[in-house]
Amino acid sequence: MITETRVKIDWDSLGFDVVKTKSMFKATCPIDGKWSEGSLVPYGTIQLSPAAGVLNYGQGVFEGTKAFRTVKGDVILFRPDRNAQRMAFSTKRLCIPEMDTEFFLDAVLKTVQDNIDYVPPYGKGSLYIRPIVWGTAPALGVRPVSEYTFMIFVSPVGPYFKGGVKPLNLKVSTQFHRAAAKGIGNAKAIGNYSASLFPLMKAKSEGFDEVIYLDAIDGKRVEELGSANLFIYKEGVIRTPALSGSILEGVTRNSVCRIASDILNIPVEETDVDITDVLKAEEVFCTGTAVVVTPVGKITYQGETTTINGNQMGSVTEKIRQTILAIQRGEMNDPFGWIFPVNQIFKR
Repeated sequence: MITETRVKIDWDSLGFDVVKTKSMFKATCPIDGKWSEGSLVPYGTIQLSPAAGVLNYGQGVFEGTKAFRTVKGDVILFRPDRNAQRMAFSTKRLCIPEMDTEFFLDAVLKTVQDNIDYVPPYGKGSLYIRPIVWGTAPALGVRPVSEYTFMIFVSPVGPYFKGGVKPLNLKVSTQFHRAAAKGIGNAKAIGNYSASLFPLMKAKSEGFDEVIYLDAIDGKRVEELGSANLFIYKEGVIRTPALSGSILEGVTRNSVCRIASDILNIPVEETDVDITDVLKAEEVFCTGTAVVVTPVGKITYQGETTTINGNQMGSVTEKIRQTILAIQRGEMNDPFGWIFPVNQIFKR
């Protein structure tokens, strides 16, 4: 059992920023090889060729998961097996050597164990884990490059949005799309996030917290935020946009669906969700590894602002949020087998 840390960090002031830690994991693989070796190296900067595939053609994907310190002082990981599966899908989709799930999980475990002192105390935040893989070898023509680098770095974090957990003020984008059907919106590709930066900065300059993106076909159906999946609650039913090929299959999204249906006995529908449905909802919330479960208080669409649930966190949203946090912090029994102690061997 680990009950205290040996690093000097103001745990009460953590935001969602990079904090230098002890080490990071590094491995390389040729395009026709298999991910099988790697080691921990001191945390620090890296060198890249200016012709690297990731810099010129965006050949890179990443993941995000967390380690938590429980009420008993143990350190656990939350559903890293799901991240491993998604990393395997994303790498294959971008012509990167498909990431082996056991290799991925072993690398995550080693990185967390070596940086265990950076896991915040119980209730003070979490250790954000960022696995990332990219095309390292140089290329001038458009093609998959010959060699790839995989790294994992970590950082202790607090709330994703400034001000803690307060209802978000969102803007619906009718001018920009995050991704299109049959593209790479369902992969954790770096390009998906670069596409969202301009509309996000524009929205923030207008006082909004994030952007809701609509589908690229007729612009009526909600897809997701730039950094999270979206849910609505109305008349006893929770609904979330169905995975259509342009929506990322979020780990927290899946967790919320299971918690709502299996623990709280609330029906969940994965279906088309029209923007008008969102504006008429009793509660709206977003989910993600970084944002956890965060309520939505205001939505502006075509110049008109709609207030959701009096700009307060709804009771259903709060129950879901508290349940997932209780599982992650070891405050309640894990009925799903989602918790991985850091001393556990990843063979399932």
